Amino acid sequence: MLNTMPRAILGTIIALSLSACGQTELEQVEAVKPSQETALEQIWPVLDIEVKKDAEIEAFVAKMLSEMTLEQKLGQMIQPEIRDITVEDMRKYGFGSFLNGGGAYPNNNKQSTPQDWIDLAEAMYQASIDDSLDGSSIPTIWGTDAVHGHNNVVGATLFPHNIGLGAANDPDLIERIAHATAKEVLATGIDWIFAPTVAVVRNDRWGRTYEGYSEDPDIVRAYSAAIVHGLQGRAGENFLAEDKVLSTVKHFVGDGGTQDGVDQGNNTSSEEELFRIHAQGYVGGLTAGSQSVMASFNRWQGDKIHGSEYLLNQVLKERMGFDGFVVGDWNGHGQVAGCANESCPQAINAGLDIFMAPTQSWRALFDNTLQQIKDGIIPMSRIDDAVTRILRVKARAGIFDRPSPAKRAFSGKMELIGHPDHRAVAREAVRKSLVLLKNNNVLPLNPTANILVAGDAAHNIGKQSGGWTITWQGTNNTNDDFPGGSSIYDGIKASVDTAGGNVTLSADGSFTDKPDVAIVVFGEEPYAEGVGDRPSVEYQPGNKTDLAILKRLKAQGIPVVSIFISGRAMWVNPELNASDAFVAAWLPGSEGNGVADVIMAKADGSVNYDFHGKLSYSWPKTPDQIVNVGDADYDPLLPYGFGLRYGDENVLTAMLDELDIDTSANASNMIYNRAVVSPWNLALVSNGTANSVMSNTVNLPNVNYRTYDRNVQEDSFQLTFTGNGPSAVLFNTANAVDLANVATDMALSMEVNVVKQPDGPVYLGMNCLSDTNCKAQVDINQVLSTLPLDTWGNVSVATSCFTKAGIDLTQITNVFALSTANSANIILSDIGFKAPSEQTMTCE
Repeated sequence: MLNTMPRAILGTIIALSLSACGQTELEQVEAVKPSQETALEQIWPVLDIEVKKDAEIEAFVAKMLSEMTLEQKLGQMIQPEIRDITVEDMRKYGFGSFLNGGGAYPNNNKQSTPQDWIDLAEAMYQASIDDSLDGSSIPTIWGTDAVHGHNNVVGATLFPHNIGLGAANDPDLIERIAHATAKEVLATGIDWIFAPTVAVVRNDRWGRTYEGYSEDPDIVRAYSAAIVHGLQGRAGENFLAEDKVLSTVKHFVGDGGTQDGVDQGNNTSSEEELFRIHAQGYVGGLTAGSQSVMASFNRWQGDKIHGSEYLLNQVLKERMGFDGFVVGDWNGHGQVAGCANESCPQAINAGLDIFMAPTQSWRALFDNTLQQIKDGIIPMSRIDDAVTRILRVKARAGIFDRPSPAKRAFSGKMELIGHPDHRAVAREAVRKSLVLLKNNNVLPLNPTANILVAGDAAHNIGKQSGGWTITWQGTNNTNDDFPGGSSIYDGIKASVDTAGGNVTLSADGSFTDKPDVAIVVFGEEPYAEGVGDRPSVEYQPGNKTDLAILKRLKAQGIPVVSIFISGRAMWVNPELNASDAFVAAWLPGSEGNGVADVIMAKADGSVNYDFHGKLSYSWPKTPDQIVNVGDADYDPLLPYGFGLRYGDENVLTAMLDELDIDTSANASNMIYNRAVVSPWNLALVSNGTANSVMSNTVNLPNVNYRTYDRNVQEDSFQLTFTGNGPSAVLFNTANAVDLANVATDMALSMEVNVVKQPDGPVYLGMNCLSDTNCKAQVDINQVLSTLPLDTWGNVSVATSCFTKAGIDLTQITNVFALSTANSANIILSDIGFKAPSEQTMTCE
């Protein structure tokens, strides 16, 4: 029988058997050398997918398709975003699906209740089945990025991000997490999740590293199947039952292997490497029956995946046998050569079945695509194939038979949001994800001791949860946004209070009574895709404020335990040297008390929970090291699979090499670079009141704000000044920042697109802490009026304009204030301090 199998499948079977002998995935594939067939047959397997075609469903879909108009078919293939459509749009166009992007909420309200989500789901559903305008009664479905729990909803359980789950290496746990997530999503009336992410990350500088389980495809393949089973159920058992949701394996393919770790960049892997390393999550997830695949932003060997007929059609659909639908990523079709957000027949012809089309571009996209079908640019056979796939998935999911979202079995069960059982699973995941890198006989800590808890991440649930947490980038959150959650400090305090010890919280590490031990919780600020890309994996380059706290405590003879919050393995040699114990806690999510479960002993000093986690990413030896298990010159600081348990001999005994680093603060020259740059906060002023921007759409009486796609997703923002009174946009901070090094003799620069010319003065200003008169502003309306409408241009003002007016660059509290009392509509991007140009305003 084996002799009759395609060699790719035979190779997979042999590799799986070799796995039992302890060989890595890299070694397994080298052991199998298929004969020289075409690359397609030689490399890519035919999958034995659990979910088989059903004759009854196929007949149902074929009949429905035969009765649909062209416009109805195209409506199934357009997926707009909730900020860009109305219920009337849904009634008119009959969209097959819609989504909420990260940081988008019903009524543009971050604090939207679960009932608000249900109300929107119900309204859109009812409009979709109303055939009064479009003649269609096909139900729509709602897709959401629930990537570590139902992370857009306040009060939901937030699980550790994937990097931490990879360290746990527990597929059963992953399946339970997926099932809990499905139930919380269903409680809000949503039926489709954009997960799992199955990127195999090969360069930790990538800003989405934490979305990958591991640098090794073995874990990713196993986890992908587990998550799909947890979300969708198993074929023949509970497949897409009422407690299940549709899953999406993403992003096909190679997103974790771009050159230099650049988001949406170019993957230059050979085709064999593309399959062996980057496609294993699809082997696992598609075999388990995932019903949708999301195309990736990245290129493969120079070509955008959204336009790759070879990968989307020949490989994924024809060879691997995937019969669900392929959805695009956020206007990803617009990045294909020759395409725009409003027009891309190339993507549909390549095998994309659904355009993900946020922003108002969906309107032109619908009209242009309709004409392209009529003109024969897109064959009708391709449209019929796409719509057949969409309807097939809806039929399998029971969408045609289920009640409306508000009447489904789990809808409205508010107790499911943050349910204690779900939080218990999340807490277990936190315990299992922790990796002990160093322990000089300090851990576990006796809770009867006098303990100091320091660091700005100690009592900050938003920071410990990372990106994709209520907001897209995970920023602008407070502990009040996590009802029912716990910070890492909360867990430590509970342990100490129960045992009768003493605990003090002090973010800066100061104290009155010398503690027996200090726990310092610190790490990366939250970020999501693009914004999180880094030039190296050094922690706090040029700004080692956390190291200063560790050293200060160490110098006073206090044992230091470091709890490191991060979305990637990082070069932290100085911090390791300054610590007696060091725990990689990754991004644990809303159940920070799981950390205390492990690092705190029982009252009698015995171990409560031992460490379980092992590195699923190799830990770097230098800031610029790119290192992955299986490399020919593999030489990390700590290897893949490393993780101490209590009683293990410490490995990091000697002082590690440190670079010659200036630990004084060195502020970034950027203020807004695809997102707000720390330490600045973004606020809008209307009627004299400052309002922090907590979502991607804010409407106030005098000014409206919305994120905008310039080059990539939400890399800019649009301001509409109504002219009803004074208003402004501010980038400020509570504590003064020294910008002398980056701003002296420079220019405050921004990229600007003027949509509507201001009809009066527009001021650009700065403020500082020295006194109430430390402020200055410059009218830039004359410069704005010279820019052509709807075209990007640069506006910059020499910082000398501000310093001559009394601004002290060493004490800046408000680095950028754009204000007007007049009407205007402008889009801003790339705000920061740059070298002056010939066009820079000099105020002379």
